Amino acid sequence: MGRSDSNNDKRASGRQGGTFRKKSYARGNSPVRKKTEQEPKKPSDPNLIRLNKYVANSGVCSRREADIYISAGSVTVNGKPVIEMGYKVKLTDEVKFDGRLLNPIKKEYVLLNKPKDFTTAARNEHGRRTALGLISKATKTELLPVGKLGKDTTGLLLFTNDGDLTKRLNSPKNGLRKIFHIELSKPLRSADLKKIQEGIIVDEKVIKVQDVSFVDKAPKNQIGMEIFSTRTNIVQRIFETLGYEIVKLDRVVYAGLTKKDLPRGHWRYLTEQEVVNLGMIK
Repeated sequence: MGRSDSNNDKRASGRQGGTFRKKSYARGNSPVRKKTEQEPKKPSDPNLIRLNKYVANSGVCSRREADIYISAGSVTVNGKPVIEMGYKVKLTDEVKFDGRLLNPIKKEYVLLNKPKDFTTAARNEHGRRTALGLISKATKTELLPVGKLGKDTTGLLLFTNDGDLTKRLNSPKNGLRKIFHIELSKPLRSADLKKIQEGIIVDEKVIKVQDVSFVDKAPKNQIGMEIFSTRTNIVQRIFETLGYEIVKLDRVVYAGLTKKDLPRGHWRYLTEQEVVNLGMIK
């Protein structure tokens, strides 16, 4: 039997046994699979935002809860109920929850322990160092200080983009609790301390403080004062009226917020509970 016949028998035997050898390829000769080209992802439109995130950012509820309200038809977009999950809206759309107009910008709250020689001005003018510069890494959102602290005054300063809260905190009707640590250029006389305790006239108006006393185990020029007045520079003006110069003025408590674990020049975000507490101020 010739060589060709022998090869034919081997091929036939392989077919009958139901087995075949896998075809081998030399390196570089394997079949090339065509890669399917993926279409580039379209960049997301920065002017569009998911409806549930829009609702959550407004402070109404969490995103998960927003989905429930949306499916229940409680949210309208431009006057029409939207129940579709994942629906996106424009920032310019009118979105309402149970008839109330929503603001999609997330409210943020930052507390700073302001050092001396930093202004509370919104802009850096004439090379002055600003408190806003110290919190520049806290958020990309534009925040503004609630009230002001003098350039030489140190201590607690709150920043937020919550306009309603800012308005309430700055209102003279609120009388927020503030505690100051004061250092005078000379010891405070007991008679002058009593005048402050009983109510002192500043600019023809009686100013009453909740508490004022010497700081424990400190020289008599160290004073602690609790006051609710919202008048500008009222602490300085009280002591100026009595003929004293303030060397150092530090706000250690503001509207229930304290400097605990917050070193000078550092900032932190308010906790959820702190935001709730501030929101209860009418």
